[in-house]
Amino acid sequence: MTIIIMIKWIILTGLASLFLLLLVLRIWITLKYPESKQEEEWAYNQTTGNKEIQADCVQIYKNRAGTMAVMADGIGRENTGAISARVATDAVLDAFEPYHVLENPEYLFRTAFIDAHNKVQITIGDRRGGACMGAAFIKGKTLYYAIAGNIRIALFRNGELIPLSKGHTMEALAREAYREGQLSRQNTIWSLGDNQVWNYLGMDGFHDIEISKPPVALRAGDLILMASRGIYDEVSWTEMEEILNEDMTIRDKTERMIQETEKADTQEKENGSILLIAAGT
Repeated sequence: MTIIIMIKWIILTGLASLFLLLLVLRIWITLKYPESKQEEEWAYNQTTGNKEIQADCVQIYKNRAGTMAVMADGIGRENTGAISARVATDAVLDAFEPYHVLENPEYLFRTAFIDAHNKVQITIGDRRGGACMGAAFIKGKTLYYAIAGNIRIALFRNGELIPLSKGHTMEALAREAYREGQLSRQNTIWSLGDNQVWNYLGMDGFHDIEISKPPVALRAGDLILMASRGIYDEVSWTEMEEILNEDMTIRDKTERMIQETEKADTQEKENGSILLIAAGT
């Protein structure tokens, strides 16, 4: 009986010693490497602006093929926009989910966006509505993206926020027409600041999507930014850069973006969504 008690005492003492050793080791690592905590892979935040319904939808899915992030800004009265945005993002992620390896992201984007467009039209029926949508696929150190509408995608690198997507607005259309010699300089200037969307999912006569060509090579420390109109209408590019340069987690940075958006003195604020993804996730 005494031997059994001694064995139990030895086992308990050993476990207690091991627990104490692990605790000391954890404290030592924390003190020696205070910055070694793992950064979040992504973070997003939203504001309803002055609207009653949040019609933006943000979804992220990670599998063996990589990480797919989708942001949609719903268009339409009452809950039509919210439904359109959800249907659109679901369509892209449903298409992406089965992949273990994705060799042709452009093909996936084109087929998934067309599927999303068709599903939005079927879902909303005769109601006027739809969704602007952006999708970003990160495979290792490479970024692929697609846009329909006015979702903006940018890259934050070395303290600078670099715009990537052009978007389907009248201003972007005018700039492209001017570069191709189809529009005069004066008419182009008149179109500057015109953010009216001419192409989005669910509209009759839906056009082709904007795709990253070539794909974007990512570097360590890069941040991928996706934002809907409710963010970039209220927070300037310079203000975004300043926030992104602050020494905070990416979650804190998204919260600061929302705070700045809600501080803006604008009577009609749109729904806003901001998403940050750390490169290499």
